[in-house]
Amino acid sequence: MSKVFAEDSVGIVTPQIAHFSEPLALACGRAIAEYDLVYETYGTLNASASNAVLICHALSGHHHAAGYHSETDRKPGWWDSCIGPGKPIDTRRFFVVSLNNLGGCNGSTGPSSIDPDTGQPFGAQFPVLTVEDWVHSQALLADHLGIPVWAAVVGGSLGGMQALQWALTYPERVRHCVAIASAPKLSAQNIAFNEVARQAILSDPEFHGGNFQAEGVIPKRGLMLARMVGHITYLSDDSMGEKFGRGLKSEKLNYDFHSVEFQVESYLRYQGEEFSGRFDANTYLLMTKALDYFDPAAAYGDDLAKTFENVKANFCIMSFTTDWRFSPARSRELVNALMAARKNVCYLEIDAPQGHDAFLIPVPRYLQGFSSYMNRIEI
Repeated sequence: MSKVFAEDSVGIVTPQIAHFSEPLALACGRAIAEYDLVYETYGTLNASASNAVLICHALSGHHHAAGYHSETDRKPGWWDSCIGPGKPIDTRRFFVVSLNNLGGCNGSTGPSSIDPDTGQPFGAQFPVLTVEDWVHSQALLADHLGIPVWAAVVGGSLGGMQALQWALTYPERVRHCVAIASAPKLSAQNIAFNEVARQAILSDPEFHGGNFQAEGVIPKRGLMLARMVGHITYLSDDSMGEKFGRGLKSEKLNYDFHSVEFQVESYLRYQGEEFSGRFDANTYLLMTKALDYFDPAAAYGDDLAKTFENVKANFCIMSFTTDWRFSPARSRELVNALMAARKNVCYLEIDAPQGHDAFLIPVPRYLQGFSSYMNRIEI
C-alpha cells in the first residue's frame, strides 16, 4: 500500500545532476576543470520562468530541502516546514530549486569526489571556496535550468549570506533577497568557534593531512568534537536548560571522567556520532572557511551602505531573539545599511527560545511573517 503524504507535502522527489564541463575560476586563484551539482526541484516553472526560487543551504545542509526520497523515509527534507503547498515557500506558486553546494559531500563535486586527473579522491587537494564562488556556480545552474532571474533567493545562516551575495554579484538576476538568521560578516567570536572546530579535525590522528580516504579511515573523533562545539552554539541557554537541565542518565553520579552522566552529554555525543557518519571532514573545513571569509563590505572600505548601492532586489531580513551566534543586532546592521542605501527592506525579529536553530523550526510567528512576505512576491 502506497504511503499517503500530507496535503502540504511535495511528496516523493528525485535528485538530479547537472554536469558542467567548462572550468570555474575561483577566488583563491585556482579553477575546477569540471564538476557536478546535485539539486532538487519542487513545483512547476511557469511559461515566463518568473516564479523560480533558489534555496541556499547552511553549513551542514544539502539539496534535500523538502519532501521524501522514498515511501520508507522517516524524515522529510531539512526545510520541509517551509516548502510545500500552503507553506511559506508555496509550491503551488513557486518553482523551487535546492542544491548541494560545490565542495559539498552529498553528491556535488567536493573533496570526497574522484579527481579525474589522479583517479583518487581530491581530499586535501580540493580548492578553498568562498560564498562568491558558490554564487557563480549557482548562476550557471540557473542558466542550465533556463532561469534568467530568480523571483527570490532564500537562505538561513550561511544560506542567508549566499542570498546577500546573489543580490550583490548578480543584481539584475534577483528580485527578492530573503536572509534569515544571518550577518554581513562573522564576528571574531564566531571565527574563533569555527577555528576550534577545525582544530578538532586537523589534530585527529586519522585526518592524515586531509587524505584520510586513501588511508581507509575517517577522522571520526575530530568530526564529533567539531559538531559538538558547533551544536552548542546553535542552541540557546534557555532551550538547552528546558530540554536537558541538569538531568542525569542514571539515578546517581559515577564520579569519573569517562561516563556519560548528564542528559546533555548524551545528546551532544549522539549528535557528534551521527554527524561523523554522514559528513566529510574536508567539506566541514571548506564550509567553515567560507563562513569566515564572507565580508563583502571589505571591498568598500567596510562601508556596508556603499556595498549595497548597486543592488536592485527587495530585501526581507529575519532574526531570532535568542540567537546569540547570529544575533538580531547583526541583522539590524544589514537593515540599517540597506535603508541608508535607500533600498526596499522589511525586517522581522521573532521572539523564539530555540536560538540559531529557530530558522529550521516551525515557530508560528516565523512562518506567519515568512508567508506574508513570500505571498507578496509577484510572479
